[in-house]
Amino acid sequence: MSPRSRRRFLVDAVGTAAFLPAALASLNELQSALGAASPTSESYWTTIREQFPFHEGKVPMNAANLCPSPLVVSRRVTTLTQDIDVDCSFNNRDKFKSLLETSREKVAQHLGVSSDEIALVRNTSEANNVINNGLKLSPGDEVVLWDQNHPTNNVAWDVRAARFGLTVTRVRTPPQPEDVSELVDAFKQALGSKTRVLAVTQVSNVSGLRLPIKELTELAHARDIFVHVDGAQTWGALDINLRELGCDSYAASAHKWFMGPKEVGLLYVNQDRIKDIWPNVVAPGWGSDVEPDVRGARKFESLGQRDDAALAAVGTAVDFHRTIGVKRTADRVQELAAALKSELAQFGCKLITPSRPQLSGGVCIMDVPLGHRAEVFKRLYEDTGIAASTSGGLRLCPHIYNTREHIDRAVSGVRAMRKLIAG
Repeated sequence: MSPRSRRRFLVDAVGTAAFLPAALASLNELQSALGAASPTSESYWTTIREQFPFHEGKVPMNAANLCPSPLVVSRRVTTLTQDIDVDCSFNNRDKFKSLLETSREKVAQHLGVSSDEIALVRNTSEANNVINNGLKLSPGDEVVLWDQNHPTNNVAWDVRAARFGLTVTRVRTPPQPEDVSELVDAFKQALGSKTRVLAVTQVSNVSGLRLPIKELTELAHARDIFVHVDGAQTWGALDINLRELGCDSYAASAHKWFMGPKEVGLLYVNQDRIKDIWPNVVAPGWGSDVEPDVRGARKFESLGQRDDAALAAVGTAVDFHRTIGVKRTADRVQELAAALKSELAQFGCKLITPSRPQLSGGVCIMDVPLGHRAEVFKRLYEDTGIAASTSGGLRLCPHIYNTREHIDRAVSGVRAMRKLIAG
Protein backbone atom coordinates (compact mmCIF):
# COMPACT_ATOMS: atom_id res chain seq x y z
CA MET A 1 0.00 0.00 0.00
CA SER A 2 1.40 3.40 -1.01
CA PRO A 3 1.91 6.12 1.65
CA ARG A 4 -0.95 8.11 0.18
CA SER A 5 -3.29 5.12 0.13
CA ARG A 6 -2.36 4.33 3.72
CA ARG A 7 -3.10 7.89 4.81
CA ARG A 8 -6.43 7.85 3.01
CA PHE A 9 -7.34 4.47 4.56
CA LEU A 10 -6.68 5.83 8.04
CA VAL A 11 -8.71 8.97 7.41
CA ASP A 12 -11.62 6.92 6.07
CA ALA A 13 -11.44 4.60 9.05
CA VAL A 14 -11.60 7.49 11.49
CA GLY A 15 -14.30 9.24 9.49
CA THR A 16 -16.63 6.25 9.42
CA ALA A 17 -16.19 5.40 13.09
CA ALA A 18 -19.15 6.09 15.34
CA PHE A 19 -17.43 9.12 16.83
CA LEU A 20 -19.50 11.33 19.04
CA PRO A 21 -17.75 13.86 21.29
CA ALA A 22 -18.24 13.79 25.04
CA ALA A 23 -20.20 17.04 24.92
CA LEU A 24 -21.44 18.38 28.21
CA ALA A 25 -25.11 19.04 28.77
CA SER A 26 -24.80 22.64 29.91
CA LEU A 27 -22.48 25.62 29.94
CA ASN A 28 -22.24 25.36 33.72
CA GLU A 29 -20.83 21.85 33.33
CA LEU A 30 -18.41 23.10 30.67
CA GLN A 31 -17.25 25.89 32.96
CA SER A 32 -16.62 23.38 35.75
CA ALA A 33 -14.71 21.07 33.44
CA LEU A 34 -12.55 23.89 32.08
CA GLY A 35 -11.87 25.15 35.58
CA ALA A 36 -10.09 21.90 36.35
CA ALA A 37 -7.57 22.37 33.52
CA SER A 38 -5.04 25.02 32.56
CA PRO A 39 -5.67 27.00 29.33
CA THR A 40 -2.02 26.40 28.47
CA SER A 41 -2.59 22.63 28.31
CA GLU A 42 -3.95 20.79 25.31
CA SER A 43 -6.37 18.92 27.60
CA TYR A 44 -8.19 22.23 28.16
CA TRP A 45 -8.69 22.69 24.43
CA THR A 46 -9.54 19.02 23.92
CA THR A 47 -12.48 19.55 26.27
CA ILE A 48 -13.63 22.43 24.06
CA ARG A 49 -13.14 20.39 20.90
CA GLU A 50 -15.45 17.75 22.41
CA GLN A 51 -18.30 20.27 22.43
CA PHE A 52 -18.45 20.10 18.62
CA PRO A 53 -20.01 17.16 16.73
CA PHE A 54 -17.70 16.79 13.73
CA HIS A 55 -15.86 13.51 13.18
CA GLU A 56 -12.07 13.32 13.35
CA GLY A 57 -12.01 12.12 9.76
CA LYS A 58 -13.68 15.31 8.56
CA VAL A 59 -12.06 18.21 10.40
CA PRO A 60 -13.17 21.78 9.58
CA MET A 61 -10.35 24.28 9.18
CA ASN A 62 -12.14 26.91 7.14
CA ALA A 63 -13.66 29.23 9.73
CA ALA A 64 -13.46 32.07 7.21
CA ASN A 65 -16.38 30.45 5.38
CA LEU A 66 -18.40 28.32 7.82
CA CYS A 67 -17.95 27.00 11.34
CA PRO A 68 -19.71 24.20 13.16
CA SER A 69 -21.74 25.37 16.12
CA PRO A 70 -21.07 23.86 19.54
CA LEU A 71 -23.74 21.35 20.48
CA VAL A 72 -25.10 23.63 23.18
CA VAL A 73 -26.02 26.13 20.43
CA SER A 74 -27.36 23.69 17.84
CA ARG A 75 -29.42 21.91 20.49
CA ARG A 76 -30.89 25.25 21.54
CA VAL A 77 -31.90 25.94 17.94
CA THR A 78 -33.44 22.46 17.63
CA THR A 79 -35.35 22.73 20.91
CA LEU A 80 -36.81 26.13 20.05
CA THR A 81 -37.64 25.09 16.48
CA GLN A 82 -39.53 22.10 17.83
CA ASP A 83 -41.31 24.38 20.28
CA ILE A 84 -42.61 26.44 17.35
CA ASP A 85 -43.58 23.36 15.36
CA VAL A 86 -45.56 22.00 18.31
CA ASP A 87 -47.39 25.31 18.78
CA CYS A 88 -46.94 28.02 16.13
CA SER A 89 -49.65 30.24 17.58
CA PHE A 90 -49.03 33.93 18.19
CA ASN A 91 -49.62 33.14 21.86
CA ASN A 92 -46.70 30.70 22.05
CA ARG A 93 -44.37 32.64 19.78
CA ASP A 94 -44.79 35.84 21.79
CA LYS A 95 -41.88 34.79 24.04
CA PHE A 96 -39.46 35.11 21.12
CA LYS A 97 -39.69 38.90 21.34
CA SER A 98 -37.95 38.87 24.71
CA LEU A 99 -35.55 36.12 23.60
CA LEU A 100 -34.51 38.29 20.64
CA GLU A 101 -33.90 41.24 22.95
CA THR A 102 -31.84 39.04 25.26
CA SER A 103 -29.68 38.01 22.29
CA ARG A 104 -29.32 41.63 21.23
CA GLU A 105 -28.26 42.73 24.71
CA LYS A 106 -25.69 39.95 25.01
CA VAL A 107 -24.22 40.73 21.59
CA ALA A 108 -24.02 44.43 22.48
CA GLN A 109 -22.19 43.66 25.73
CA HIS A 110 -19.92 41.25 23.87
CA LEU A 111 -18.88 44.07 21.50
CA GLY A 112 -18.82 46.96 23.97
CA VAL A 113 -21.76 48.96 22.61
CA SER A 114 -25.44 49.58 23.43
CA SER A 115 -28.27 47.27 22.42
CA ASP A 116 -29.95 50.10 20.47
CA GLU A 117 -26.94 50.10 18.12
CA ILE A 118 -27.27 46.41 17.23
CA ALA A 119 -29.40 44.90 14.47
CA LEU A 120 -29.50 41.13 14.04
CA VAL A 121 -29.90 40.74 10.30
CA ARG A 122 -29.30 37.66 8.12
CA ASN A 123 -25.58 37.80 7.27
CA THR A 124 -22.64 40.08 6.53
CA SER A 125 -23.68 40.49 2.91
CA GLU A 126 -27.04 41.91 3.91
CA ALA A 127 -25.47 44.16 6.54
CA ASN A 128 -22.93 45.50 4.03
CA ASN A 129 -25.71 46.26 1.57
CA VAL A 130 -27.79 48.07 4.19
CA ILE A 131 -24.94 50.56 4.49
CA ASN A 132 -24.29 50.63 0.74
CA ASN A 133 -27.90 51.38 -0.18
CA GLY A 134 -28.86 53.29 2.94
CA LEU A 135 -26.32 56.10 3.07
CA LYS A 136 -27.34 59.33 1.37
CA LEU A 137 -24.80 60.07 -1.35
CA SER A 138 -24.83 62.43 -4.33
CA PRO A 139 -23.42 62.22 -7.87
CA GLY A 140 -19.69 62.89 -7.78
CA ASP A 141 -19.24 61.67 -4.20
CA GLU A 142 -16.32 59.28 -3.75
CA VAL A 143 -16.27 55.93 -1.97
CA VAL A 144 -12.82 54.57 -1.06
CA LEU A 145 -12.48 50.79 -0.78
CA TRP A 146 -9.75 48.27 -0.02
CA ASP A 147 -9.11 46.16 -3.10
CA GLN A 148 -9.27 43.05 -0.89
CA ASN A 149 -12.85 43.66 0.26
CA HIS A 150 -15.44 40.93 -0.09
CA PRO A 151 -17.68 41.45 -3.19
CA THR A 152 -20.59 42.63 -1.00
CA ASN A 153 -18.38 45.47 0.23
CA ASN A 154 -16.68 45.89 -3.11
CA VAL A 155 -18.61 45.09 -6.29
CA ALA A 156 -21.82 46.23 -4.59
CA TRP A 157 -20.35 49.75 -4.50
CA ASP A 158 -19.63 49.57 -8.24
CA VAL A 159 -23.28 48.72 -8.82
CA ARG A 160 -24.44 51.70 -6.78
CA ALA A 161 -21.89 53.95 -8.45
CA ALA A 162 -23.21 52.95 -11.87
CA ARG A 163 -26.78 53.76 -10.80
CA PHE A 164 -26.13 57.09 -9.07
CA GLY A 165 -22.98 58.55 -10.55
CA LEU A 166 -20.59 57.92 -7.66
CA THR A 167 -16.83 57.53 -7.94
CA VAL A 168 -15.17 54.42 -6.54
CA THR A 169 -11.46 54.38 -5.66
CA ARG A 170 -9.64 51.22 -4.59
CA VAL A 171 -6.58 51.15 -2.37
CA ARG A 172 -3.88 48.55 -2.82
CA THR A 173 -1.78 47.84 0.26
CA PRO A 174 1.73 46.35 0.43
CA PRO A 175 1.50 42.52 0.27
CA GLN A 176 3.95 42.02 3.15
CA PRO A 177 3.94 45.23 5.21
CA GLU A 178 6.54 45.69 7.91
CA ASP A 179 4.31 47.73 10.18
CA VAL A 180 0.90 49.38 10.54
CA SER A 181 2.10 52.74 9.23
CA GLU A 182 2.52 51.33 5.71
CA LEU A 183 -1.14 50.38 5.66
CA VAL A 184 -2.31 53.71 7.04
CA ASP A 185 -0.20 55.63 4.53
CA ALA A 186 -1.76 53.74 1.61
CA PHE A 187 -5.23 54.92 2.62
CA LYS A 188 -4.12 58.40 3.63
CA GLN A 189 -3.03 59.08 0.06
CA ALA A 190 -6.41 57.96 -1.30
CA LEU A 191 -8.73 60.06 0.87
CA GLY A 192 -9.66 63.35 -0.78
CA SER A 193 -12.05 66.28 -0.57
CA LYS A 194 -14.85 64.33 -2.31
CA THR A 195 -14.48 61.16 -0.23
CA ARG A 196 -17.67 60.49 1.72
CA VAL A 197 -17.26 56.80 2.66
CA LEU A 198 -14.36 54.55 3.57
CA ALA A 199 -15.49 50.90 3.41
CA VAL A 200 -12.92 48.29 4.37
CA THR A 201 -12.54 44.74 5.64
CA GLN A 202 -10.84 44.23 8.98
CA VAL A 203 -9.17 40.94 8.00
CA SER A 204 -8.99 39.92 4.36
CA ASN A 205 -10.43 36.56 3.38
CA VAL A 206 -8.04 36.34 0.40
CA SER A 207 -4.74 37.29 2.08
CA GLY A 208 -5.29 37.15 5.84
CA LEU A 209 -3.91 40.68 6.20
CA ARG A 210 -5.42 42.72 9.06
CA LEU A 211 -6.04 46.43 8.64
CA PRO A 212 -5.54 48.87 11.56
CA ILE A 213 -9.18 49.89 11.87
CA LYS A 214 -8.80 52.30 14.78
CA GLU A 215 -6.05 54.25 13.03
CA LEU A 216 -7.97 54.32 9.73
CA THR A 217 -11.13 55.47 11.47
CA GLU A 218 -9.31 58.35 13.16
CA LEU A 219 -7.78 59.30 9.81
CA ALA A 220 -11.17 59.26 8.06
CA HIS A 221 -13.13 60.99 10.83
CA ALA A 222 -10.69 63.89 10.77
CA ARG A 223 -12.03 64.45 7.23
CA ASP A 224 -15.69 63.81 8.18
CA ILE A 225 -15.75 60.50 6.27
CA PHE A 226 -18.16 57.68 7.19
CA VAL A 227 -16.30 54.43 8.04
CA HIS A 228 -17.88 51.03 7.44
CA VAL A 229 -16.06 47.84 8.46
CA ASP A 230 -16.69 44.30 7.24
CA GLY A 231 -15.86 42.16 10.28
CA ALA A 232 -16.80 38.78 8.87
CA GLN A 233 -13.32 37.45 9.70
CA THR A 234 -13.05 39.00 13.16
CA TRP A 235 -16.32 38.59 15.13
CA GLY A 236 -15.59 35.55 17.28
CA ALA A 237 -11.91 35.41 16.31
CA LEU A 238 -10.54 38.62 17.83
CA ASP A 239 -11.28 40.50 21.03
CA ILE A 240 -13.42 43.27 19.51
CA ASN A 241 -14.61 46.44 21.20
CA LEU A 242 -16.48 48.50 18.63
CA ARG A 243 -16.52 51.61 20.77
CA GLU A 244 -12.73 51.53 20.90
CA LEU A 245 -12.42 50.87 17.15
CA GLY A 246 -14.55 53.95 16.56
CA CYS A 247 -16.06 52.92 13.22
CA ASP A 248 -19.53 54.14 12.22
CA SER A 249 -20.82 50.71 11.24
CA TYR A 250 -19.65 47.11 11.40
CA ALA A 251 -20.99 43.95 9.74
CA ALA A 252 -20.45 40.28 10.55
CA SER A 253 -22.01 36.80 10.37
CA ALA A 254 -22.82 34.43 13.20
CA HIS A 255 -22.04 31.33 11.12
CA LYS A 256 -18.33 32.09 10.76
CA TRP A 257 -15.85 32.61 13.62
CA PHE A 258 -18.65 33.38 16.06
CA MET A 259 -19.75 29.71 15.71
CA GLY A 260 -23.37 30.68 16.12
CA PRO A 261 -26.64 29.79 14.38
CA LYS A 262 -26.85 29.86 10.60
CA GLU A 263 -28.45 32.75 8.71
CA VAL A 264 -28.04 35.35 11.44
CA GLY A 265 -25.86 38.39 10.88
CA LEU A 266 -24.77 41.43 12.80
CA LEU A 267 -25.07 45.08 11.85
CA TYR A 268 -23.75 47.65 14.30
CA VAL A 269 -24.44 51.31 13.60
CA ASN A 270 -23.19 54.03 15.90
CA GLN A 271 -26.11 55.74 17.62
CA ASP A 272 -25.27 59.11 16.07
CA ARG A 273 -25.35 57.63 12.55
CA ILE A 274 -28.53 55.53 12.65
CA LYS A 275 -30.72 58.43 11.50
CA ASP A 276 -28.52 58.90 8.41
CA ILE A 277 -29.14 55.41 7.02
CA TRP A 278 -32.33 54.26 5.29
CA PRO A 279 -33.30 50.58 5.54
CA ASN A 280 -33.24 48.35 2.46
CA VAL A 281 -36.47 46.55 3.37
CA VAL A 282 -39.65 47.71 5.03
CA ALA A 283 -41.86 44.87 6.25
CA PRO A 284 -44.21 44.09 9.15
CA GLY A 285 -42.56 45.24 12.33
CA TRP A 286 -41.62 48.63 10.89
CA GLY A 287 -44.89 50.35 11.68
CA SER A 288 -47.44 52.34 9.68
CA ASP A 289 -45.58 55.58 9.04
CA VAL A 290 -42.29 56.85 7.59
CA GLU A 291 -40.76 56.81 11.03
CA PRO A 292 -40.21 53.26 12.41
CA ASP A 293 -42.03 52.08 15.51
CA VAL A 294 -38.81 50.57 16.87
CA ARG A 295 -35.76 52.12 18.53
CA GLY A 296 -32.33 52.50 17.06
CA ALA A 297 -30.80 49.92 14.74
CA ARG A 298 -33.83 47.64 15.09
CA LYS A 299 -35.25 49.41 12.04
CA PHE A 300 -32.79 47.40 9.91
CA GLU A 301 -34.42 44.14 11.09
CA SER A 302 -37.72 44.77 9.28
CA LEU A 303 -37.26 41.71 7.07
CA GLY A 304 -40.47 39.72 7.29
CA GLN A 305 -40.65 36.25 8.84
CA ARG A 306 -37.38 35.22 10.50
CA ASP A 307 -35.98 32.07 12.09
CA ASP A 308 -36.94 32.91 15.66
CA ALA A 309 -35.08 29.90 17.07
CA ALA A 310 -31.80 30.94 15.45
CA LEU A 311 -32.13 34.53 16.65
CA ALA A 312 -32.79 33.36 20.21
CA ALA A 313 -29.79 31.00 20.10
CA VAL A 314 -27.42 33.86 19.31
CA GLY A 315 -27.54 34.63 23.01
CA THR A 316 -26.49 31.06 23.76
CA ALA A 317 -23.53 31.46 21.42
CA VAL A 318 -22.45 34.58 23.33
CA ASP A 319 -22.72 32.58 26.57
CA PHE A 320 -20.46 29.92 25.05
CA HIS A 321 -17.83 32.55 24.21
CA ARG A 322 -18.10 34.03 27.70
CA THR A 323 -17.64 30.62 29.30
CA ILE A 324 -14.28 30.25 27.57
CA GLY A 325 -13.37 33.94 27.61
CA VAL A 326 -13.21 36.27 24.62
CA LYS A 327 -9.52 37.08 25.08
CA ARG A 328 -8.67 33.43 25.69
CA THR A 329 -10.41 32.51 22.44
CA ALA A 330 -8.57 35.24 20.53
CA ASP A 331 -5.24 34.13 22.02
CA ARG A 332 -5.88 30.51 21.04
CA VAL A 333 -6.77 31.47 17.47
CA GLN A 334 -3.54 33.46 17.23
CA GLU A 335 -1.57 30.60 18.77
CA LEU A 336 -2.86 28.04 16.27
CA ALA A 337 -2.44 30.42 13.33
CA ALA A 338 1.12 31.25 14.37
CA ALA A 339 2.01 27.57 14.76
CA LEU A 340 0.52 26.77 11.36
CA LYS A 341 2.36 29.57 9.58
CA SER A 342 5.64 28.79 11.31
CA GLU A 343 5.55 25.08 10.45
CA LEU A 344 4.56 25.72 6.84
CA ALA A 345 7.35 28.25 6.41
CA GLN A 346 9.94 25.81 7.78
CA PHE A 347 9.82 23.66 4.66
CA GLY A 348 9.66 26.46 2.14
CA CYS A 349 5.97 27.25 1.71
CA LYS A 350 5.38 30.81 0.54
CA LEU A 351 2.98 32.50 2.93
CA ILE A 352 0.69 35.23 1.64
CA THR A 353 -0.50 36.07 5.15
CA PRO A 354 1.88 38.15 7.29
CA SER A 355 3.47 36.21 10.14
CA ARG A 356 3.16 39.04 12.68
CA PRO A 357 -0.03 38.78 14.81
CA GLN A 358 -0.51 42.56 14.70
CA LEU A 359 -0.94 42.33 10.94
CA SER A 360 -3.08 39.20 10.74
CA GLY A 361 -5.87 37.23 12.40
CA GLY A 362 -6.90 33.60 12.13
CA VAL A 363 -6.95 33.46 8.32
CA CYS A 364 -3.79 31.73 7.02
CA ILE A 365 -3.11 31.55 3.29
CA MET A 366 -0.17 30.03 1.43
CA ASP A 367 0.64 30.49 -2.21
CA VAL A 368 -0.32 27.65 -4.55
CA PRO A 369 -0.23 27.92 -8.36
CA LEU A 370 -3.75 28.59 -9.60
CA GLY A 371 -3.77 25.51 -11.80
CA HIS A 372 -2.92 23.23 -8.86
CA ARG A 373 -5.23 24.65 -6.21
CA ALA A 374 -8.19 22.39 -6.90
CA GLU A 375 -6.04 19.25 -6.68
CA VAL A 376 -4.27 20.40 -3.50
CA PHE A 377 -7.63 21.24 -1.92
CA LYS A 378 -9.07 17.85 -2.88
CA ARG A 379 -6.10 15.78 -1.80
CA LEU A 380 -5.76 17.53 1.56
CA TYR A 381 -9.36 16.61 2.35
CA GLU A 382 -9.21 13.07 1.00
CA ASP A 383 -5.79 12.15 2.40
CA THR A 384 -5.82 13.93 5.76
CA GLY A 385 -9.47 14.77 6.45
CA ILE A 386 -8.68 18.51 6.73
CA ALA A 387 -11.30 20.74 5.09
CA ALA A 388 -9.72 23.93 3.71
CA SER A 389 -10.43 26.45 0.94
CA THR A 390 -8.77 27.73 -2.23
CA SER A 391 -9.55 31.43 -1.62
CA GLY A 392 -6.37 33.36 -2.43
CA GLY A 393 -4.26 30.17 -2.44
CA LEU A 394 -4.59 27.33 0.04
CA ARG A 395 -6.54 28.83 2.94
CA LEU A 396 -6.44 27.20 6.36
CA CYS A 397 -8.32 28.90 9.22
CA PRO A 398 -7.98 27.08 12.55
CA HIS A 399 -10.37 27.84 15.41
CA ILE A 400 -10.77 26.79 19.04
CA TYR A 401 -12.33 23.46 18.05
CA ASN A 402 -9.07 22.57 16.30
CA THR A 403 -6.25 20.85 18.17
CA ARG A 404 -2.49 20.83 17.70
CA GLU A 405 -2.88 17.38 16.19
CA HIS A 406 -5.12 18.91 13.52
CA ILE A 407 -2.43 21.50 12.77
CA ASP A 408 0.20 18.76 12.51
CA ARG A 409 -2.06 16.77 10.20
CA ALA A 410 -2.63 19.76 7.92
CA VAL A 411 1.10 20.51 7.77
CA SER A 412 1.92 16.88 7.00
CA GLY A 413 -0.63 16.87 4.20
CA VAL A 414 0.83 20.02 2.68
CA ARG A 415 4.37 18.67 3.05
CA ALA A 416 3.39 15.55 1.10
CA MET A 417 2.33 17.81 -1.80
CA ARG A 418 5.24 20.27 -1.67
CA LYS A 419 6.40 19.48 -5.22
CA LEU A 420 2.90 20.09 -6.55
CA ILE A 421 2.60 23.29 -4.53
CA ALA A 422 5.98 24.52 -5.74
CA GLY A 423 4.63 24.29 -9.28
